[in-house]
Amino acid sequence: MGCVSTTIYVGGSQVLSIIPTALAERDFAGKIVREELQVPTMQDKIWKMLDNSDAFIALPGGIGTLEQIFQIVF
Repeated sequence: MGCVSTTIYVGGSQVLSIIPTALAERDFAGKIVREELQVPTMQDKIWKMLDNSDAFIALPGGIGTLEQIFQIVF
């Protein structure tokens, strides 16, 4: 995700990282070029993503990735 967000940012587009506070406190996201919005829960993350996005890109992941895709699509 870091490579994608950096490339998009360098290309002149806006990048917004929406991350639960628990993960942000552990620096789980790393140092990615972006604006960061912290939310209390994963469910809040989904709602903020829907409110702030024009499109979604799903990168290979695990069960959590599939869960988020299904919540966004349905």
